[in-house]
Amino acid sequence: MLLPHAASQDLLPKIIMGVDPGTQIMGYAVIEVQGSRVTVLRYDVIDMKKIGNNHALKLKKIFERMLELIDEFLPDELAIEAPFFGVNVQSMLKLGRAQGVAIAACLSRQIPYVEYAPTKVKQAVTGSGSASKEQVAKMLRQTLKLPPIEEAPKFLDATDALAVALCHHYQKGNNVKAGTKSWDKFLTDNPERMASTSSTKKVPAKARAK
Repeated sequence: MLLPHAASQDLLPKIIMGVDPGTQIMGYAVIEVQGSRVTVLRYDVIDMKKIGNNHALKLKKIFERMLELIDEFLPDELAIEAPFFGVNVQSMLKLGRAQGVAIAACLSRQIPYVEYAPTKVKQAVTGSGSASKEQVAKMLRQTLKLPPIEEAPKFLDATDALAVALCHHYQKGNNVKAGTKSWDKFLTDNPERMASTSSTKKVPAKARAK
């Protein structure tokens, strides 16, 4: 699928994993970007409803499943949605832990990550920062030529994660560049980022053979 937002000079394939954190259902998506072509490799969810109220077991499942996905798809970068600010403090704490565990899994494999606010993801994909989950899913089906809704994953968390990955792809110049091998090189190539690193966390990228 060719997308107008993509930069044609990025010819090397890059794998981006998107994650929509959750303590009951966590969405994930993996896309491959090569030049202006975006291929959806998978989008689905990690379902933790059967675990019940054991939060520690949920965190364990998130970590283990994330490692499995990372080892299967070998992503170059992780894009993850930042927790929104809600009124339930306990729910916010649990959601933050779930996000942290997903990030920790990537860090354990030396994968850089970037956080995106929910409104930024919606704006990037639909043009509206207040779009509903259904509107995001509809736009993704149109943009990426996804299968009909009856063939899609049961939970919209999967398309939310796909939106996060696509949002990251759209942020040319604001994310981790393809081919960056180290934090030092990233700062050398992007001196303007030294004064503003609150949205981008970078660790040395792993060297991997294609």
